[in-house]
Amino acid sequence: MEANSLQLIEQVKDLILQARKRVYRMANAVLLETYWKIGSLIVKEEQKGNAKAKYGTATLKKLSAALTLEFGKGYDESNLRNMRSFYLAFPIYDALRHELSWTHYRMLSRLENMEKRQFYIQESISSNWNSRELQRQINTLAFERVVSKLPEKDSKPSFENLIKDPYIFEFLGLSSIEKNTEKNIETAIIDHLQKFLLEFGKGFAFVARQQHIVTDTSDFFIDLVFYNYLLRCFVIIDLKTGPMKHQDIGQLDMYVRMYDDLKRSENDNPTIGLLLCSEKDEAIVKYSVLNDQNNIFANKYLLYLPKEEDLKKLIEEDRLRFELDDLTD
Repeated sequence: MEANSLQLIEQVKDLILQARKRVYRMANAVLLETYWKIGSLIVKEEQKGNAKAKYGTATLKKLSAALTLEFGKGYDESNLRNMRSFYLAFPIYDALRHELSWTHYRMLSRLENMEKRQFYIQESISSNWNSRELQRQINTLAFERVVSKLPEKDSKPSFENLIKDPYIFEFLGLSSIEKNTEKNIETAIIDHLQKFLLEFGKGFAFVARQQHIVTDTSDFFIDLVFYNYLLRCFVIIDLKTGPMKHQDIGQLDMYVRMYDDLKRSENDNPTIGLLLCSEKDEAIVKYSVLNDQNNIFANKYLLYLPKEEDLKKLIEEDRLRFELDDLTD
């Protein structure tokens, strides 16, 4: 086939794809507006604007039956309740983000406060989460696992703002009962790299696995190397399957210094090191260079999704430790 014909085909295909995207965006915007207005009518007209009132199930049944008879599927009692919740959670229509689908908003409407909703809205848009990934992030309490307070709107991003503690790697498909080697976990991360990056944080791009670093006297291999384009720096990860040891911190500190000296360019910010460990020792964290430097971190990871109450307990313990650290600084 001639080059001109191939070019024409690609141009026409691009036009069709762009048209489909525009149609989807328009259809999605109309759907959101319609469901929001239905929710508004249910709340304002039938409940007289009282968000706390109990909506009569008989009235919902009648409304659902009438709409289903006229318009078909999509108007059962459950979906009408979703529309009501949608309006109550987002009472200002102009504040809606049309990049998100109705499925996104159904999930967001179930969250208990606007701060949490806004966090997941921004992350869904900036990280391009589909509805399945959004549900996973909500289920794993991503909002609560953000290490420090969310940054101010105009503040510069920091590594603490981008990472979570603990990390949850249930998508790797590794057993939480059988012993996993560091190599197994590393391989699973590479095999599920897209999901790992979604869990890891914003702005990360994969650079290398087992990157070979050569000095005058020795050879070293760094488990995983990433680059964060928001922070403009390399992030090296050292994986540990057993309890954290002080030697692990010393090794990571050496890797960071080595990487800065041998790999970092003048346009890059200082390298950051992250020790990912299955068991985190707070005494080592307190009395090692982790407590003195702002470019060395240690976070816990889990290979399974724990019960919600257990995960909340872990997060609360971390929060209390941070508050105590702030008091002693």
